[in-house]
Amino acid sequence: MYVFFKTINSAVIPALARKAFMGGSVCAMLFALGGCSTNPATGESQFTALMSPSQENSVGAEENQNILKEYGGTVKDQALESYITGVGQRLVKNTERPDVQYKFIVLDSPVVNAFALPGGYVYVTRGVVALANSEAQLAAVLAHEIGHVTARHAAERYSHGVMTSLGASVIGAAVGSSAAAQVASLGSNLYISSYSRSQESQADDLGVRYLYKAGYDPNAMAQFLNNLARSSTLEAEMSGGKNAGFSYFSTHPQTDGRAAQAQTQAASYPANAKETRRDNYLHAIDGMLYGDSNDQGFVRGASFWHPQMGFTFTAPEGFVIVNTPQQVIVRSITGNVVGIFDGAPNPKGEDPMTFMTNIWMQGEKLTNTDNTAIHGKPAAVGQFEGTINQRPVTVHLATVQWAKDKIFRFQVATPPNADAAILDAVKRLILSLRPITPEEMQAISPYHVRLVQAGAEDSVATLAARSSPAEYKEQIFRALNGLAENENVTTGQLYKFVGE
Repeated sequence: MYVFFKTINSAVIPALARKAFMGGSVCAMLFALGGCSTNPATGESQFTALMSPSQENSVGAEENQNILKEYGGTVKDQALESYITGVGQRLVKNTERPDVQYKFIVLDSPVVNAFALPGGYVYVTRGVVALANSEAQLAAVLAHEIGHVTARHAAERYSHGVMTSLGASVIGAAVGSSAAAQVASLGSNLYISSYSRSQESQADDLGVRYLYKAGYDPNAMAQFLNNLARSSTLEAEMSGGKNAGFSYFSTHPQTDGRAAQAQTQAASYPANAKETRRDNYLHAIDGMLYGDSNDQGFVRGASFWHPQMGFTFTAPEGFVIVNTPQQVIVRSITGNVVGIFDGAPNPKGEDPMTFMTNIWMQGEKLTNTDNTAIHGKPAAVGQFEGTINQRPVTVHLATVQWAKDKIFRFQVATPPNADAAILDAVKRLILSLRPITPEEMQAISPYHVRLVQAGAEDSVATLAARSSPAEYKEQIFRALNGLAENENVTTGQLYKFVGE
């Protein structure tokens, strides 16, 4: 029970501390103690005394390793990394914190997200890079995250959090009693959890400022926010009306007026900064991986494929698949069935039943256990009664000996006394796990970002038809190129599409 409960919550709903922070009253109380200072970027008095700049550097360096693990590492494209670092360094030349040594990191993840850690660690995913339609729009994302750093929002969050007993149970479990130990114990989730609306607005304003000072079109901030909104709507539609997982709007609150506010802020600057570098950017990302990679496996229709590890399985009709670096989530569109597929080391070469009962589920009372085989691989199945979010569930388990020292496993939660259709769907999911054939290995490959120039006779429909995904071709094309519902392509202009 506990294994399943923790796995579900760590994968789908990160355990983030969300609290409202005290405002200027903290500074009023602590001003005499020297706990507040004026931030050079915002011009506001700010309480950040419990996380010094040196601690920011230490925390950022430590948590960077956790981020890389969670998101599957960095992209294997040195030219792309260098290009994005160059954009970031162009922006930071005009910031108010010369003490920060910025690091710009491109994560090998299709999730559309960007965030910053203390100490100047700024992250963008491949998903964000694919969604941006110009260098200026990518710069807007980086500038916003730089704004969080210069405004010291993480230090402010931590310092206020300690003063208001934020995460008291976590802090109480910290090793030792020093402030540094407390900071380290909170983990990266604190720094990338949802910002307040005022912090988001402040980072937007600072981002527009940095865009202008670097010579980019400051309107790029509002343009990218509108792109994000369209992409988020499409993602929800493609995943059955629910967010597929951790994404940009999980950490950056979206409000109806946010893009409009960014547009108003951009209009306050002189109209002499209009550089977008659209074509330069599109050529820089031409051929970039889109979606999941061979290293992490990828979804095609109703199936998950992992060519590197040589296996595939298929979700039943009415289910969606969400891939993460650590595990694959399979859930019904109705939300009443959710499952996890992952792998586990088996260094002693235990048989599947022994592994399930004595190692994986040690101490859990299992029922309906049985030895079986799945596509010629030794396997074992079982189940137990548990709870998720205080609701009773039956958790169906399967372990498969994929290699001598490697176990693949399913854990699928269904309502108690689920009907025959649900139980049959769970059975078909588990039994669909099989090796990839040599012919399939040659035929299946990840998607990439490709470019096409619109001709005089082209339309959204004709260009979108080039896309490899079988479904949502036009919707993906519009979201990828920032095109509104009734907007058409422009002759002679470059556009992105998803190809092999």
